[in-house]
Amino acid sequence: MTLEQRLEKIEELLLVLVDQQTVRDWYTTKQVARLLQRAEFTVREWARLGRLKAEKRISGRGAYPAWVISHEELLRYEREGLLPTPQPACVNGASLRRSM
Repeated sequence: MTLEQRLEKIEELLLVLVDQQTVRDWYTTKQVARLLQRAEFTVREWARLGRLKAEKRISGRGAYPAWVISHEELLRYEREGLLPTPQPACVNGASLRRSM
């Protein structure tokens, strides 16, 4: 590993440390992914599926709002883990899935 590569790695680790020490009211999925050492896609899926309590906020980056996770939810996740997967909606006691 070259000296330049080692310095880049140290800079990346320092950014992670700074992010971990900075308390924000709201975190992006990218920030949460870095803090939890998960892929950003995974955090977005947890938010979409209701496994993490998240909100959609206008991000200023196009027509689609972005997920944000509160600091309180991040603390809840660290204490309790993911929320259970919600059950599919039922209509008149029957599942919405069709039998094939």
